[in-house]
Amino acid sequence: IAGRRLSNAALGLLNAVEDPEALALAVEQFGAADNMTDAQAALACLCQHSGDARDGALAAFHERWKDDALVMDKWFALQAASRLTGAAAVRALRDHADFKLENPNRVRSLIGVFAMQNFRGFHAGDGSGYEVLADTVIDLDPKNPQVASRLVRALNPWRRFEAPWGDLMKAQLERIAAREGLSKDVFEIVSSALQS
Repeated sequence: IAGRRLSNAALGLLNAVEDPEALALAVEQFGAADNMTDAQAALACLCQHSGDARDGALAAFHERWKDDALVMDKWFALQAASRLTGAAAVRALRDHADFKLENPNRVRSLIGVFAMQNFRGFHAGDGSGYEVLADTVIDLDPKNPQVASRLVRALNPWRRFEAPWGDLMKAQLERIAAREGLSKDVFEIVSSALQS
C-alpha cells in the first residue's frame, strides 16, 4: 500500500508540468491498472493534460465504473479539480446524464470541488466560476437548502479579493439574495456575507 501511494504521488508530481514523458507514464499506468486506486491516480494526472489521452481515459474510466456511485463521484471530482476545467466544462458536466442535482455527494464532487480546489477555474477573471456556483445554489436551494448554504460559503470571502474578483463575487451574492423564496439557510449565509 505504501509503495503504491509513493508511486502514485511521484506520478502526480511528474505530471504537474507539461511533459510528454510524464504523460506517457500516466497513460501506461492507466492502461495497465488492475485496480481502481492506480487507475484513479493515473486519471488524475491525465486530467491535467488536454487531448486524446485525457478524453479516452475519462471515457474508459466512466465505462468501467459507471455503476459505482462513489467512484463516479471521484470521476466528477477529478475533472472539477483539473487546472483545465473552467465554468463551461462544469456546466457541461452538470448536464451529464450521471449528474443529479438531487444527489448531494455528486453536487459536492462537482461544484464543491470546483469552488474549493480549482483556484484557476473558480476565480476566472470574467467571473464565470462564481456564476456557475451561484446558478447551482439557486437551482439547488429549493431541493436541498443545507447543501446550497454550504456551497455558497465559497463566495463569503469576497472582501478579501481585489477588483475585479471581489466585485464579481459580491455581484453573485447579491443575485442570490435577490431571489424570491430563498431558503432561510441560504439567506442567512448570503445576507451575513454581504453585511460583514
